[in-house]
Amino acid sequence: MLDNPQTPALDESSLRYEGWRIVAVCFLLATFGWGLGFYGQSVYVAELQRARGWPTTLISSGTTFFYLFGALLVVFVGEAVRRYGPRLCLVAGTLAMAAASVAIGAVREPWQLYLADAVLAFGWAGTSLAMITNTISLWFDHKRGMAISLALNGASFGGIVGVPLLVTLIGHIGFAGAMYAAAGAMLVLLLPVILLVVGRPPDLHGRHAAAKAKPQSSTQIRAWALRDVGFLTVTIAFALVLFAQVGFIVHLISFLDPVIGRERAAVAVAVLTAMAVVGRVLFSLVIDRLNQRLASALSFLSQAAALLVVINLHDDYALIAACALFGFSVGNLITLPSLIVQREFDSASFGVLISLNTAINQVTYAFGPGVVGALRDWSGGYALPFYLCIALEVVAAALIMVRGAGRTKTA
Repeated sequence: MLDNPQTPALDESSLRYEGWRIVAVCFLLATFGWGLGFYGQSVYVAELQRARGWPTTLISSGTTFFYLFGALLVVFVGEAVRRYGPRLCLVAGTLAMAAASVAIGAVREPWQLYLADAVLAFGWAGTSLAMITNTISLWFDHKRGMAISLALNGASFGGIVGVPLLVTLIGHIGFAGAMYAAAGAMLVLLLPVILLVVGRPPDLHGRHAAAKAKPQSSTQIRAWALRDVGFLTVTIAFALVLFAQVGFIVHLISFLDPVIGRERAAVAVAVLTAMAVVGRVLFSLVIDRLNQRLASALSFLSQAAALLVVINLHDDYALIAACALFGFSVGNLITLPSLIVQREFDSASFGVLISLNTAINQVTYAFGPGVVGALRDWSGGYALPFYLCIALEVVAAALIMVRGAGRTKTA
């Protein structure tokens, strides 16, 4: 079938293509989204415990509430982008995250923490994975894998640079002042860029007449997806792996400290984070040409192998090397689900499906650190919970290779 002659061909590989400016916007969005919404949680717990003297359980339960409420909101991100457009949604996410930062800095009572976490959940939904993948999917088709991978390096940047800057600010102007400053920086840096750069997306999928002829509601798409083998294997596999991954990373310092000391434990974590960036950049060059289910399975198994080394070898260099191996696939595990969904399912359903996938994954990994910690306390060590993580990685590697009939993407 001939393309519409009125629709110019889009060269996504050209550096002059406007989509790459959208990638830069999403990189900046991810930097603040993960810096304040994900990695910032460890800072909030420590500072509120120090300043208010509240039990860790109370503050941590606020974090769990943030993840679970955020997952509920993430389900509807695809619909919001489709209905209101990417620019308005990105502005709303930025405003919500900035408001949440101010609210967290102003917390004086426990109930205010839960209110602030509720606002933070709105900000997280509007600045994290679902929003970024939905936005980039409007500008990219053939180079979507590379575009998403490059944009999500902002998530790692938020952890590597954003959190230390936040801690430094707290030391100079206090917790409240630092949070207000972070909110102000987000508004000053992000809002003008979004308003200037993010415009009307091109009609990448206008040629999919079948999708237009029989439009389905978001509710119908979600109901179908939860019965489809292909979608379920992707979602469940990544949910299991992210449960294991987040649980392991949160407890990594606690595990390594008595084994190799605090300084080398910090080095191991830094190496893991740096390798996540390296892995994401290298994968971005080839990820659109790979068998993405097979690449996912190999990534899961590499993490399982790294965990096996961590449990059984206590040599400094072996442990740091294992953390490097584990970290190599960390960044790609939040990119691969969207690429598999893009490749295997109708483009018209992408936003709803990836938002549902992201929400289910978030609900699952929210419990990872708690389960790993509970098993550690019950067993007296980290061997049992880490072996559980290995088992989950292996099961996920087998599960991801099961592909249902699905509604494959048409060309």
